[in-house]
Amino acid sequence: MPPSRASRPTQRDIAELAGVSITTVSHVVNGTRPVAPETRAAVLEAIERTGYTGDVIARSLVTGGTRTLGVAISLLANPYFATLIQAIEQEAAAAGYTVLLSDTHDTVATEQDIVRALRARRVEGLLLTPVPGDKAVISELKSVGMPTVLVDRLSPKGELDQIGAENIQATSALTEHLAAHGHRRIGLISGAEGLATSEERTLGYRLGLGRAGLPWNPDLVACGHSERELGAYALARLLDHSDPVTAVVVANDAMLVGVLHEARRRRLRIGTDLAIAAYDDPEWADLVEPPITTMAQPVAEIGRRAVQLLLARLRDPNRPFETVRLPPTLRHRQSCGCPPGTG
Repeated sequence: MPPSRASRPTQRDIAELAGVSITTVSHVVNGTRPVAPETRAAVLEAIERTGYTGDVIARSLVTGGTRTLGVAISLLANPYFATLIQAIEQEAAAAGYTVLLSDTHDTVATEQDIVRALRARRVEGLLLTPVPGDKAVISELKSVGMPTVLVDRLSPKGELDQIGAENIQATSALTEHLAAHGHRRIGLISGAEGLATSEERTLGYRLGLGRAGLPWNPDLVACGHSERELGAYALARLLDHSDPVTAVVVANDAMLVGVLHEARRRRLRIGTDLAIAAYDDPEWADLVEPPITTMAQPVAEIGRRAVQLLLARLRDPNRPFETVRLPPTLRHRQSCGCPPGTG
């Protein structure tokens, strides 16, 4: 007989009714170990009969879904974290889903642990900004059939749904803009190696040089590894060249901070002694003097569309994988050497 409704059912009640151990019930509920099909069926029947609601996972085993989405993203690597997560949560809530959020710290071990923990919590789908070089997680998600959308850092193979900003044409436009001001020694401070975004922005820089009739020179590319201090070192290398750059394209805003510090240390006048154009548009870009010319990613739209892609995958698991690129917006200011009011 099921326990009285006056007393809340427990996993012990489930175990007794199903004729199994509490440990087996835990394995069924949390997915921590394979359980024989007939044993699993007995546990599920006991959950349904008792009305056990000890956690959302147990309810999901009976109802068929937790109505939760997992988000695994690096706070360190994503300066637009708050804007992105707000858009994701709003779009998910509008569809009746809640969000479980975890910070991968941009390390392989943490990412792997988090993805497995979210799977154990029975999230119905996952939004992931993958850690560079961690192919194992994506392979695991594909092998278990977890609906997944890659956000920002996309796979060139297109092996999952994915969404991010367009990088190549946008960086080309920044490079061409500096060349249009007469700069012939235009440097690039590139992002962390191994990232598709870094490779695409470097390709965009090369494309911009070609469109402006300027030769490709690898000596004018310095890797800032997507970090503030290394961005400063990268600028120092370009300025200490026997024929220094007169303009730079900075591939993300973390390195832009270092670039501005190094320029200030050398007492360079931005827009006059050194022209700067950057990919990413930090909220302070128009507060410094002079304001920074940037390419602003459509962060909120990326978050909304990421959830929409994931929900579409949940509705139709067999639909073709989709890669979505959203165009960034040029914020034309004065760090590139343009006077106020132009653009």
